[in-house]
Amino acid sequence: MMSFGDPATVPWYLSQEAAEPIVRRAVEGGVTLFDTADMYSDGACEELTGRLLGKFFARRSDYVLATKVFYPTGPGPNDRGLSRAHIMDAVDASLRRLGTDYIDLYQVHRWDPQTPVEETMTALNDLVRSGKVRYVGASLMWTWRFAVAQFTARDAGQTEFVSMQTRYNLSDREDEREMLPFCAAQGVGVLPYSPLARGLLAGTRGPDGSGGTVRARTDDTTAGRPPGNDAEILAALRAVAAEHGVPPARIAMAWLLGRPGVTAPIIGTTRVEHLDDALAAVRLRLGAAETQRLEAPYRPRPPYGLD
Repeated sequence: MMSFGDPATVPWYLSQEAAEPIVRRAVEGGVTLFDTADMYSDGACEELTGRLLGKFFARRSDYVLATKVFYPTGPGPNDRGLSRAHIMDAVDASLRRLGTDYIDLYQVHRWDPQTPVEETMTALNDLVRSGKVRYVGASLMWTWRFAVAQFTARDAGQTEFVSMQTRYNLSDREDEREMLPFCAAQGVGVLPYSPLARGLLAGTRGPDGSGGTVRARTDDTTAGRPPGNDAEILAALRAVAAEHGVPPARIAMAWLLGRPGVTAPIIGTTRVEHLDDALAAVRLRLGAAETQRLEAPYRPRPPYGLD
């Protein structure tokens, strides 16, 4: 749902009117997990998400609603991070914007080095006990930090994380070293975000970051991404896609869906056709030889976006 919000704040956000047919198609296609965050479009994304899901689902229990906490949501010193104060304020604000009594999956958006992990995990446990949150999850962080948080909660008899939302795709596979095996060993679900590497694997952005879409021209999120051998990865992807007669995006998502431990990729869309590719990827099965061709060009790259 991150692509939806107030276009006045970010040029590639879609308004509710533009987002509605995409969400309708998702519901018709059987999608039941909808992921947002309090900081997307300064809260407008949560408001839009709540209105649209209320329109397309008859019962609140028919879908899984996920949101996040960590990034700044106001100008004050306590309007950010994973302190108890911010978590308690943030969850109430998210509930109001989403128009719901509870959040199915409440995720810490990043690691907070300024707050003791015991404080964060106790606050999250209290939210689950209160009924405001059903489950808690985490997003992009070093595996050792995720393990510290997980075992801190376990040692205290508190609620543990049930999911990890991490960056994982054909062009960025560094989490295969530690995070994915750790999640598999601990029974934690993996929700990969950026399954198409922000358009790279869909062919809408070049290996150098250039592209013709509005987001490619205005979003500098990947500016710190270390250079790799994306051109070789793209060549293999396009070759396999041509043999199947489908867009490269569909092959990239089919590969991700077939990876061990992957629960549900987080798909961002700005057009109904994007969603149709994602839905079609669920039914596409890649052979062992094709998988090997897709994976062979990858070369390790330093992780980025972690501190």
